[in-house]
Amino acid sequence: MQQEVRIEEIVAGEGKAAVKGALITAHYTGYLADGTRFESSHDKGRPFQCVIGTGRVIKGWDIGLMGMKEGGQRRLFVPAALAYGERAIGDRIPANSDLVFEIELIEVLTRD
Repeated sequence: MQQEVRIEEIVAGEGKAAVKGALITAHYTGYLADGTRFESSHDKGRPFQCVIGTGRVIKGWDIGLMGMKEGGQRRLFVPAALAYGERAIGDRIPANSDLVFEIELIEVLTRD
């Protein structure tokens, strides 16, 4: 069973790089491994914000977003163990689901 995040760089980006503790702003769309879309920030009409590298999002995001630059786009293939593991998330994400995220990094704010 694969236990690491696979990163597919779609667009490299040229802005600030995401680092541990940075507040990031991103648009994302999440899919189950079979291609079923379960959530998208585009549907909510606003990008998602979170602090990365500090356990506030799934481990797959903490790993997969490090070093990503503003303006960049990545596809993350996240094994269940680095997503929600044995927990089901409502009726959208079954337990033990591998997930795929398409992420567009808009902004990185660091405490310089």
